[in-house]
Amino acid sequence: MWWSGISIIVVTFVAAIVLMSTILILNRKTNAITTTTKILRTGISEKYYKSSFRMMTYNIRFDTDRDGINQWAFRKDRVANLIRYHAADLFGVQEALPNQMFDLKNALPGFEWYGAGRDDGKNKGEFSAVFYRSERFELLDKNTFWLSETPERPGIKGWDADVTRVCSWVKLRDRYTHQILYHFNTHFDHIGEIARRESAHLIVDRIYNITKFQAPVILTGDFNTGPDSDPYRAIIANSSLEDAKDLTEIPHYGPNSTWSTFFVGQDLGDRIDYIFVTSHYLRVLQHAVLTDSDAQHYPSDHFPVLAELSIKSQTHIN
Repeated sequence: MWWSGISIIVVTFVAAIVLMSTILILNRKTNAITTTTKILRTGISEKYYKSSFRMMTYNIRFDTDRDGINQWAFRKDRVANLIRYHAADLFGVQEALPNQMFDLKNALPGFEWYGAGRDDGKNKGEFSAVFYRSERFELLDKNTFWLSETPERPGIKGWDADVTRVCSWVKLRDRYTHQILYHFNTHFDHIGEIARRESAHLIVDRIYNITKFQAPVILTGDFNTGPDSDPYRAIIANSSLEDAKDLTEIPHYGPNSTWSTFFVGQDLGDRIDYIFVTSHYLRVLQHAVLTDSDAQHYPSDHFPVLAELSIKSQTHIN
């Protein structure tokens, strides 16, 4: 009986060790699966996930009674919810009137913005403004210039443009990585072919004069032109800027088109909204055109373009 008791104790002890080892192994496997799932879900390794940021360009369509059930009052929450859900840290808007700027600021706590009304350089007319998450970015400098032969004069139409056009820019410091970056945001004319071409040359020249391309630069906007056009080629041929869609490390998500109507199911338009980046400073981890809708209606007649970016190397611009 004494040996039987010892045998029982030994067998029980060994079984307990085996059980504990099995649990530890299963826990390791579970943790490995969880981690892998997280990386696969985002498509971004932990090394870059923590330092990356999400940015967007979004033509939100100006507020007009002519849009009926799609006028701003009925869709402003959907626009803000889309931006919030996709966790943009930095985004440029086009066609935003003063009341729309007010609504976005109120709907998106934690964001600050800079822009100038195109008609007077203050509060009149549409804004091509930049919103930035203040917890993430510190504003260092800002300005606006007009897409015309007299870039410093507010309210002047350029070349054969139908309306006044602007480019607003900010210089930011990333509070997480302490890196400097610039974001330029614009909206090219929808009528004037000469204006679009000259606007592209003007913006490239201005970006060089302001940054010397010695820091990460992002150019966003509604350019009202396709990727086979002279303005598009002027941007990527005469500068250090490249189309973020061509650089994305994870294949592009969504349609190529960035323009439609408010109604789901109707024909899509051309690709005219872009994010351009300086590829020697910035990695494009993801790129997408977002087609979120509600009750068969899009929040705007343009689709937002989203990119996840990560700065490659340190900059020393003060």
